[in-house]
Amino acid sequence: MDQDNKRGLTLIAPPFLYAIALLAGPLLAVLIFSFWTQDYLTIDRTLTLANYAKAATDPIYRTILGRSLLISGAVTIITVLLAFPVAYYVSFHVRPDRKSLWLFLITIPFWTSYLLRIFLWKVMLGYNGVINSALTGIGVIDEPLTFILYNANAVVITLSHAFAPFAILPIFVALEKIDRSLLEAARDLGENAVTSFLRVTLPLAMPGVVAALLIVFIPTVGDYVTPAQVGGPGGLMIANLIQSHFGGLNDAPMGATLSIVAMASVTIIALIIVWIARRFSGGMR
Repeated sequence: MDQDNKRGLTLIAPPFLYAIALLAGPLLAVLIFSFWTQDYLTIDRTLTLANYAKAATDPIYRTILGRSLLISGAVTIITVLLAFPVAYYVSFHVRPDRKSLWLFLITIPFWTSYLLRIFLWKVMLGYNGVINSALTGIGVIDEPLTFILYNANAVVITLSHAFAPFAILPIFVALEKIDRSLLEAARDLGENAVTSFLRVTLPLAMPGVVAALLIVFIPTVGDYVTPAQVGGPGGLMIANLIQSHFGGLNDAPMGATLSIVAMASVTIIALIIVWIARRFSGGMR
């Protein structure tokens, strides 16, 4: 056993050290930086909580962080609600020999650049874009809509489209693992289609739903490109503010502080999502 343990440690040592160097190391550097202060080009390495106090009391930081969490929450809810029916249809109603084709079609958006997709949405949502031109042409609206670009609405629409495949795939995997005989047993016991879905299918698919929630929510909070391109002043998120502190504002410690605050907020909300999902799944069974 000692020989096997040594061999196992030898095998995991390189990837473990690699993960420490590229993940834990930078995070530790950001954490340490957040306790420093900077005056233009001079960094004061005296440990202080001034940055955290400012982040907690300054209304600008609270507003933008709150907006980021709200936008990410809206994107997550919309994406998962739209992704579940697609995953359910592919899993339960598509012939087994055609499921691979459907999954292939779902992943087609990955073939194009993420930035290119954002620019395409920018063209579609613009004042004279595809959507406004089409609605004006058929007489639905008299003048172009102004609330679908350069605001939080545009960010939600763009991110919901970009992260849709990330939500569909884990839900599909969870649905595929459900034993169909359980559904037949539920029908034999008098359950109808709705109650069997709520009491059997949905609880068993909850791991995939939770995975989809986390996969969408966590990265969208820190998305930088989409708010910068389609968000406008009212759609900027915490990542844009962090970039400003590391760049033009020349206050890297404050940017590091905002990064830590954002990561802590996301971690707390992710744990709450998992807890609620476990309670919900247990209560439905």
